[in-house]
Amino acid sequence: MNPRKHPRKKNASAMKMLGAQVATFRRAAGYTQRSLGERVVADEETIASIEQGRRPLKADLAETLDELLDTKGALSVGVANMPEIDQFPLWAEQYVDHEREAISLSSYENQVVPGLLQTEPYARAVFSTRVPAFDEDEIETKTAARIERQEIMHRKVPPTLSFVVWEPVLKSPLGGRKVYIDQLVHLRKCAELPGLTLQFLALDRAAHAGISGPFYLMETPDHQHLAYAESQQGSHWVSDPDKVSIMARKYAMLRSQALTPEESRDLLDELLGEQ
Repeated sequence: MNPRKHPRKKNASAMKMLGAQVATFRRAAGYTQRSLGERVVADEETIASIEQGRRPLKADLAETLDELLDTKGALSVGVANMPEIDQFPLWAEQYVDHEREAISLSSYENQVVPGLLQTEPYARAVFSTRVPAFDEDEIETKTAARIERQEIMHRKVPPTLSFVVWEPVLKSPLGGRKVYIDQLVHLRKCAELPGLTLQFLALDRAAHAGISGPFYLMETPDHQHLAYAESQQGSHWVSDPDKVSIMARKYAMLRSQALTPEESRDLLDELLGEQ
């Protein structure tokens, strides 16, 4: 895995402005979001996300829309001239690249809800707690990037997903009451997705295999097994088979120590019933 220059993400304010232009041109041409998506081979949600500034308009789609909506190249010019800011820190880029193609992903988290399971308001709240603080554009851009990553859960052949989350994460009202409740509801829906297993590690366990902190495991399409761990000072990849094996054994132990998927759904139902 050779490092390369990390990607750049379009400025959030510029994305919203260009998205508003797309919406204006679409309506002027007499299209709904659904009918436009059908013409450009994209789903309705993709068009909506672009118009709301949650997803960047890519150059090839901008060119197609310019031709279809007769906008004289305005959208392509807008894409080419948008200011940029970092989408992902350098140390997370390789993880995101591999995540897009992984055939299986496993995650243990003890601080926040795993990124692939976060609602947009919750993700925004996570980025808003950063010290030193991100400016508003950075928060919006990084939030959009995190939500965009969740597309892997809905692709035609999604990866096999397993999450173990420490129980206190479920009881932390990050972002306020509404954000908290909506996040619980979202987790409950995610727990029903095929190929996804969600388990909670109970607070009252006297000992468990996750003491060293959160980590991630993945299997690539060519069946390479990798591990990844983050800390406040950065992150590190583990590709050595012996070390990956140790982390895989930790994760297997965590799954056996956690509540079952059925018990975990019951815990979510209990927490939602208390609201």
